[in-house]
Amino acid sequence: MMTLFSFYPQLSLVRDFLKNSRRRVYLVGGALRDYYLKRQGTDLDFAVDQGAIALSRQFARRIKGAFVLLDTEHGSARVVKKWDGVIWTFDFTDWRGPSIQKDLALRDFTINSLAVDLSQKADAPILESKISRGDLKAGMVRMVNPKVFEDDPLRLMRAFSLQASLGFKIEVNTKTQIKKDAHLLPKVAAERIRDEFFKVLDSSRSYTTLSSMDRIGLLPQIIPQLTVMYKVVQGGYHHLDVWKHSLEVIDQLERIVKELSVDECLKTYLQEDIGGAHSRLALLKMAALLHDIGKPETRREELNRTSFHGHEHVGERITRQIARQLKVSVKEQYFLEDAVRMHLRPGYLSNFKRPSEKAIFRYLRDTKDEAASLAILALADQAATRGPLTTDAKHKHHAKICHMLIKRYFEIKNQVPKKRLLTGNDLIKVLKLEPSALFGKILSTVEESAALGKIKTKQEALIFAKSVVARSEATKQSFKK
Repeated sequence: MMTLFSFYPQLSLVRDFLKNSRRRVYLVGGALRDYYLKRQGTDLDFAVDQGAIALSRQFARRIKGAFVLLDTEHGSARVVKKWDGVIWTFDFTDWRGPSIQKDLALRDFTINSLAVDLSQKADAPILESKISRGDLKAGMVRMVNPKVFEDDPLRLMRAFSLQASLGFKIEVNTKTQIKKDAHLLPKVAAERIRDEFFKVLDSSRSYTTLSSMDRIGLLPQIIPQLTVMYKVVQGGYHHLDVWKHSLEVIDQLERIVKELSVDECLKTYLQEDIGGAHSRLALLKMAALLHDIGKPETRREELNRTSFHGHEHVGERITRQIARQLKVSVKEQYFLEDAVRMHLRPGYLSNFKRPSEKAIFRYLRDTKDEAASLAILALADQAATRGPLTTDAKHKHHAKICHMLIKRYFEIKNQVPKKRLLTGNDLIKVLKLEPSALFGKILSTVEESAALGKIKTKQEALIFAKSVVARSEATKQSFKK
């Protein structure tokens, strides 16, 4: 097996830094767990006998990294440094007990109760228990003791983020204790909950993990609004209630993404960060979880059928509230709101045997960079809808339209941008118009007509713009009469 210092090259920086130090410093936790599992990460945690904050300041100066104070009370600080475009973090924390053994006994899970002394020679043995090694081999997340969740309720979430990222199972007694202590989670800062929650969404096991969290009663502690969807019966197109359908959409989304990921361009698109710390795919899964959250409020029985008119707009409002609770970035909040509000748009196009080019253009124009992600969400939504009123023919046609929209988006994305036929300056200089709200209407109408091939030259665009102005003036005069 590769040596620890070969596996983590940056670890040598810490060992060299400690050569003249009297501090006892151990590499602990997740980095060693991942070393056993051959899963290289870039986050290194260190337990220090004392003075961790001062030591981390010195280390930050040594490597010219950024120093971040994490917790004064528990003596914890972070050093951040980027090498070759990769960000490494070094967290230093004072021992939680009088010895490293006592410190390990107060950690969260057995698979993280590992340590190696960096004050010793390079091949110092890894301190571990038989349970730790056994649980790593068995793929088991087991609490160190029943009080670990009281000590830090975020560990309730971390058990599931480990399940999601590692594919491990949570040990029965640990799961029972999580269920008992689930009410403690709201005491944790929203930012910490958000980060663990997105680790679940970032994994390829989101559906199974979220379902587990739901059964144990932990999901409502993260997003209380989800409970409104429980047991809300839908119409004949659905075979599941609103909540179970929402979970099923995530399952279908993961299946569809796996199939589509053979396309490297689409794979890169889904992994893009759109304005925060989270991938487009993780946010899309969250949107899938919330896309029908407006249905309970809008549910109506009309002429022996169930309707949810306007649920996308109610859902947008609730999603805004949830996004702010979890403190996602503003751009991520907008993504979630837009995805919930527009999740029906691809379905509207599939109502036509062959959507018009104008309708397709307007979809691509309105959804912008999320034209493909919304089409993927719509694919998953339809795949999770298998009630008695659905048919294979409808499913196939809907899928065909969604795949067409994805293809169109990437065709346009990969094109060399065309120069606009008309600009605001043209309207001012050539047509002698004063800047007004009419500008936007003229330019968007010209852009649409050009995209549809109706206008090809600047002269044609100016003539068309004049006709838009004339119609606008005629409408004003008619209104006055």
